[in-house]
Amino acid sequence: METPPREQMGSYITGSPMLSQDDKTMGLVAHIGTILANFVGLGFAVPLVLMLTKGKESSFVREHAVESLNFQITVFIAGIIAAATSCLFIGLLIAPVVLIVALVFPVIAGLKANEGQAYKYPFALRLVK
Repeated sequence: METPPREQMGSYITGSPMLSQDDKTMGLVAHIGTILANFVGLGFAVPLVLMLTKGKESSFVREHAVESLNFQITVFIAGIIAAATSCLFIGLLIAPVVLIVALVFPVIAGLKANEGQAYKYPFALRLVK
């Protein structure tokens, strides 16, 4: 049996015929919003708020918000480790890597969400389910 094209298969999570553009946009915001929120130290706030509000309405938004929140927790822990080991100069090597990863991966994830696709960060602690 041949698999129908993605447009006919429906959403990978909800089984609904099509994802709304609002769902895709909120999935994008769950990832990209963390970059802006990190400037004030609240990178986790955007996906947390989306998970608790829009996540009740859309499993697609919830999935992306949970993934983004888990990644932000991982980045926070890596930042703490970098700060703690900076006196050994190891942290001075780790910190730029953490910064670049915290900027690049949310952009990739946001673009995937805007396309209606799932995205799993390659190395994120899965603490929130």
